[in-house]
Amino acid sequence: MRPLSSLLSRFVKKGSLTVYDADGAAHQFGNGADGPSVTMRLHDRKLYRDLFFSPELRTPEAYMDGLLTFENGSEVYDLLYLFSVNRRSLGSHPVQQAVGRISRAVKRFQQQNRLGQAAQNVQHHYDISNDLYRLFLDEGMNYSCAYFTDPEQSLESAQLAKFRHAASKLGLKPGMTVCDIGSGWGSFAIFLAKTFDVKVTGVNVSKEQLALSRERVQSEGLGDRVEFIECDYRDIEGPFDRVTSVGMMEHVGVPFFDAYFGKVRDILKPGGYAFIHAIGSMSPPSTTSPFIRKYIFPGGYTPAMSEVFASTERCRLWVADLEILRLHYAYTIRHWRGRFAANRDKAAALFDERFCRMWEFYLAAVEMSFRHGSNMVFQLLLSNAREDVPITRDYMFDAERALNAERKQASAA
Repeated sequence: MRPLSSLLSRFVKKGSLTVYDADGAAHQFGNGADGPSVTMRLHDRKLYRDLFFSPELRTPEAYMDGLLTFENGSEVYDLLYLFSVNRRSLGSHPVQQAVGRISRAVKRFQQQNRLGQAAQNVQHHYDISNDLYRLFLDEGMNYSCAYFTDPEQSLESAQLAKFRHAASKLGLKPGMTVCDIGSGWGSFAIFLAKTFDVKVTGVNVSKEQLALSRERVQSEGLGDRVEFIECDYRDIEGPFDRVTSVGMMEHVGVPFFDAYFGKVRDILKPGGYAFIHAIGSMSPPSTTSPFIRKYIFPGGYTPAMSEVFASTERCRLWVADLEILRLHYAYTIRHWRGRFAANRDKAAALFDERFCRMWEFYLAAVEMSFRHGSNMVFQLLLSNAREDVPITRDYMFDAERALNAERKQASAA
């Protein structure tokens, strides 16, 4: 099973991995301690070489194609758990170090999100079918990190808590104008308009999301307060009292950070400020997984905070507040994985078995990146002037307590 066996011998230090090769022979790796035990079977000798040179891409592809299967109760989640706890060992292999250097050298070319191309990249993921997302998201179709005050909280409750937590930072007053960049299926914009009597312009390039968002606005009777427009963020015209952006910055790419933050700066009214919620990394600048880049989020990238702040500095924006959410997304994706598994037959009817395996791998991989990898979620408040955001955080806490109290009263009524 050369050269794969040499890689796995160096890679699996925690837990254990049993591999049945294409001839049926078993190969053991790892010490069995401090990690999961995984048993898998390879059905093609070509995988010995493919997995050696490109394990992060060829492993999910082999699983999607049925050339890598699991036995003895193992599943793709277990394999990715094993990978996550042994990540440093894999990265220390000379071949993988060389692959990493090449990937970092070309990463700017992998994040080509110019006008037009950016829309195509977004539509690749979001315009496949609203029915798919209904299978695993909450009732509000929120496809971003929820806010868990308790790890056992329901997904619906945690997503509403995310809205209240985010809104508490905005200091909204009736009649204010808000631009929601990357408005998803519209839930946050609708929440802000209903709760604070503000006017919201949602900006999106996903046709499927826009169509459903507009339907929801009409059904809620909010046509006078919420508008959704098909527009790239670079073409937005202001000004607005507030700018929000939840789960969209991951689609921008480092080469375009200055355009993104520069647009946020330019469309704010004097005294206004912006709320940015996005996935980031606590480690130095890296690259996007080749599997995620090819199949899930072309052009996508979760930045290091050093890359984010380098751009806000160049754009001369005040970072008035920063909050890091460490485990909240892991809890969120745990719910998504469970719901997808419960509705897997419906997903297969919409697409096929290969798609289901791809989605299983994607959800498990992202959950692991938040449980054992370097990913987290950050929330920023950005302003043009130092005095635009209140000088203490007390206003946030007071506002969130008030929103939570209103929620409890409404539930009790």
